Amino acid sequence: MKFTLSWLKDHLETTATLEQIETTLSAIGLEVEHIEDPAKALGAFKVARIVEAKKHPNADKLQVVQVEVAKGKPLMEVVCGAPNARVGLVSVFAPLGTYIPGSKITLEKKPVRGVVSNGMMCSAAELELSDESAGILELPEDWADRVGESYIDAAGLNDPVIEVKLTPNRPDCTGVRGIARDLAAAGLGTLKPEPKLGPIKETGDGLIPVKLEFTPETASACPVFAARTVRGVKNGPSPDWLQQRLKAVGLRPINALVDVTNYISLDRGRPLHVYDADKLKGTIHARLGKAGESFLGLDDKDHAIDPTMCVIADDTGPLGLGGIMGGETTGSTEATTTVLIESAYFDPVRTAATGRKVGLQTDARYRFERGVDPASVKPGLDLATDMILKLCGGEASKATIAGKEPIENRVIAFDFARVEKLAGLKIDDAEIATILKALGFTIEDKPNAAKIGVPSWRPDIHGPADLVEEVVRIAGLDRVPATALPRGHGIAQAVLTPTQKRVRRARRLLASRGCVEAVTWSFIPKAEAERFGGGSDAVELANPISTEMSSMRPGLLPGLLASVTRNRNRGIADVALFEVGQAYRGDRPEDQYLSATVVRSGTAALDGAGRHWAGASADVSLFDAKADAYALLAALGVDPSKAQVTRDCPPWYHPGRSATLRLGPKTVLAHFGELHPATLKALDVEAPAVACEVFIDALPAEKKKSRAKARLAASDLLPVTRDIAFVVGKDVPAGDIIKAATNADKDLIRAVTVFDVFEGGNLAAEGKKSIGIEITIQPLAETLTDQAIEAVTQKVIADVKKVTGGELRT
Repeated sequence: MKFTLSWLKDHLETTATLEQIETTLSAIGLEVEHIEDPAKALGAFKVARIVEAKKHPNADKLQVVQVEVAKGKPLMEVVCGAPNARVGLVSVFAPLGTYIPGSKITLEKKPVRGVVSNGMMCSAAELELSDESAGILELPEDWADRVGESYIDAAGLNDPVIEVKLTPNRPDCTGVRGIARDLAAAGLGTLKPEPKLGPIKETGDGLIPVKLEFTPETASACPVFAARTVRGVKNGPSPDWLQQRLKAVGLRPINALVDVTNYISLDRGRPLHVYDADKLKGTIHARLGKAGESFLGLDDKDHAIDPTMCVIADDTGPLGLGGIMGGETTGSTEATTTVLIESAYFDPVRTAATGRKVGLQTDARYRFERGVDPASVKPGLDLATDMILKLCGGEASKATIAGKEPIENRVIAFDFARVEKLAGLKIDDAEIATILKALGFTIEDKPNAAKIGVPSWRPDIHGPADLVEEVVRIAGLDRVPATALPRGHGIAQAVLTPTQKRVRRARRLLASRGCVEAVTWSFIPKAEAERFGGGSDAVELANPISTEMSSMRPGLLPGLLASVTRNRNRGIADVALFEVGQAYRGDRPEDQYLSATVVRSGTAALDGAGRHWAGASADVSLFDAKADAYALLAALGVDPSKAQVTRDCPPWYHPGRSATLRLGPKTVLAHFGELHPATLKALDVEAPAVACEVFIDALPAEKKKSRAKARLAASDLLPVTRDIAFVVGKDVPAGDIIKAATNADKDLIRAVTVFDVFEGGNLAAEGKKSIGIEITIQPLAETLTDQAIEAVTQKVIADVKKVTGGELRT
């Protein structure tokens, strides 16, 4: 919302400075975004007259002129290169030290071709008043009596422009008068009374019928429509004062009829529209649109209409969109002699929805979608009629009004003591009453049981808390006493939950393992969701951003694999990405889960990627994914060696090169392995690609660690290793052998690793394989004898045979 200082003073009797007005506006909730003060840029420029002009002795295109810059003061010698510089010309002079905004220079006392210039005669471009720079500014000859005056005062340009940022709940401040009312309530002056309009001599001639065509269910689209015809107008340019005000706030003057409606919209927050009445056919209808209708707007664009939009039409079809924009075909021009003035009320919600559909953001929509004062329909029509009669002449008809203003008489029961209860600010009852009355509220009965009448221009006031906000806003938030929050003693408690701590550790660990964090969309195409176990109707979006974002993601893999493809398309084939985020198995709260997912492609293994002089890097494998999963579980407080390894991975993993980590039959901790070739092909991902998914919500709670440090358990005895090979069935997992061997003697056996796997030969015919394991035995108190080591070895052999049925390979 923009307005000038002089415009504000049309409604506010005040002696406040511009700085005081700026401070007060921001303090009462009308945030000042910008102030354009011409005095700061053009205050030093003076009206001056050229008394003498001679050719420059050392330059053909320059003149040395003697300038009168003040009555009774010595003339100033200035070097001027303007072709129109001549004796008697009244122009604008800038003394030394002046900053020239158009040239971005500060005048200094320097010789110009041997002659010192004591200032500068300025062009319009140098003052940033226009693009004209062919010569210096030529002022009217009668301005010779104003020599020495400040140029902006003489030209009427010393009028600062204030731009205020309004919140959507303040439609009353979309007009200058509403802002003046707030400033008056804040003690910055007195609100001037409404100006009295001249008598409007109404006749019965030229009446154009108006009709509302809505059902009871859609009547709120336009509950009231008022119109008046003015015949015999002489349209043309509006007066200078009106054009200057419109230009100051960024509007282009068009003609007197249109400028009047724009002025009233800004001055009172009351949008109006004018039609060339001779171009209208039959009755004016306010109705909903019809499928297939369209109209040519004032923006010279065709706009399609649908049955949800409120339109203004005559018997030939739509003339414009109600509350948004009129049509080009019936717009007023300088040839208009009969004008129809429209003043109506349009539903804010329907206006906003229509504006979004057609992509139009106009001054009228800005006001109607916030809620124009419904009581301003007839006064706005009368004000426009009065201005048009004064500026354009003519004869006005009687007003035609269809419908009734939707004025709601709201009365709120209010106890003045609530101000202190809700805001902690003690204000006298008299001051509260003064503030509310200044804002337009009415008060009946006593302060402890008052009935507050809400003015029609405040649709945002609904209850006592709103009244408290109004009082505190005007009284000043700086009056609210500062009260320190209670502060406990000692060290503050941790604010992160155990899950949040795990998420932090997961991110740090995966980043330290060479992975780059990605944040992908929570919405994916339905086809991809179905491929990864989702895509049910329960997680389909009712209003998706696009058809490619229609389903909530069942996991993080689809988004990460899409990122791998995008990186490959840009020449980066070796990618290691991770994401920690939410995924969704259904629409219930318990169906949402937290996952940490890693994807590696190409050669992006932990030990580096790409080509190297020492040899090519190997492709990623399921063991890289396994290492990520195990490292992540360990960092999150879970011992991966205690997890059960199974082969029942989801179908998007390779069935023979993937595994699942479990704690019991129901608790799934993680999946890891190579991705299925069919999955990679469907998502356009080049193999190889491996992944691991760790389900953070499924991890058991971490045990609280003791603050006391555990005693260092280190042995000074050398460990002993033994190699044992077992012949087992092909379907026996190596993990079962490792687990059985480890449990044979938990005190002495510190590690069991597989060092050899052999299939084929004589074993192939029997469906067997050979697995060789290395057992590390760590003595604790004393060096083990051969008999003791042999006893541990035999125990391992017996336990492995019992668990797997394997035999010692000879």
